Amino acid sequence: MSPRPLAILGTGLVTPVGLSAPAACAAIRAKVASPMESRFLDSAGEVIMTCPVPLAEPREMPARLARMAAMAIEECLDEVPPADGEGLPVLVCVAEEGRPGRAGGLDACLLADIEAELGGRFSSASALISLGRTGVASALTRARDLVYEAGVPRVLIAAADSLLGEQQLAALDRAGRLLTPGNSDGFLPGEAAGAILVGAPAAPGTAAQLVVNGIGIAQEEATLESGLPLRADGLLRAIRAALVEAGCGVHELDFRIADLSGERYYFKEAALAVVRVLRQSKDEFDLWHAAECTGEVGAAAALVALAVADAACRNGYAPGPGVLVHLSNDDGRRAALVLGYGD
Repeated sequence: MSPRPLAILGTGLVTPVGLSAPAACAAIRAKVASPMESRFLDSAGEVIMTCPVPLAEPREMPARLARMAAMAIEECLDEVPPADGEGLPVLVCVAEEGRPGRAGGLDACLLADIEAELGGRFSSASALISLGRTGVASALTRARDLVYEAGVPRVLIAAADSLLGEQQLAALDRAGRLLTPGNSDGFLPGEAAGAILVGAPAAPGTAAQLVVNGIGIAQEEATLESGLPLRADGLLRAIRAALVEAGCGVHELDFRIADLSGERYYFKEAALAVVRVLRQSKDEFDLWHAAECTGEVGAAAALVALAVADAACRNGYAPGPGVLVHLSNDDGRRAALVLGYGD
């Protein structure tokens, strides 16, 4: 086990298939999907299908992201006494800078907008992390420093992202990345927000918890658009680093959750990485991917994965207590998390 493990103490989700963690995780377990016709057409004149969050008050970006994030945070802190929730460090993960169609104004106003939605103030240690799907891994690394070096008892990590803006959809369509009747090698764009509360694990013998035991981050040179042959070197390095921190082998883990959303490149990468890291035979190593229900949700994908893992372990339908989560950015950044459930 890592010398600096982080326990997941609470979760919150806002997704196209559920506006709370229990509802969303139940829908994902049942493989409920909710694609809807958007008001946009692709370059072939076909209606673009999307997976929107059913908010009571439709809003434009980035106000929509702030509202979704605030809803997830409120759920995550629902059982935390108000006094304990005041002044928490909050690390908010959003789309990477330079992503085509990224909502404007995120870096300047999103933290303040979420504070306004919640009616409170975050700790001065709070920050916005603009690293896309791998951002939560960096947030967990920063949370470990706050807990084990700065003496902060708990840290809240949130994420919010949407691929449903007009400019975003147009950029994805031009790149041929949308799932359409004429393109099977694409994904359904979606949106979501999530939150987790993390801190040092409870003493042995208390209630079981899902614990982050290993974190690995690396860079892949053979990105989606590089034209280089894919060997999954970056993801392999990230997984190996997370396994070393956790002090275990991948054969000791029971299932995987990934941010895969439909593109062949990322499925091939996931398969190559596991084949190269697995040194002992395994009869089964299930691969779960929530995007088949929520659509591609960008920076929120990691928190969806962590909430799904937590629900599966707590409710007894996980294949076992050891979980590998792996994440891949279009810009080549890769991340992996090794989780363990127990008391």
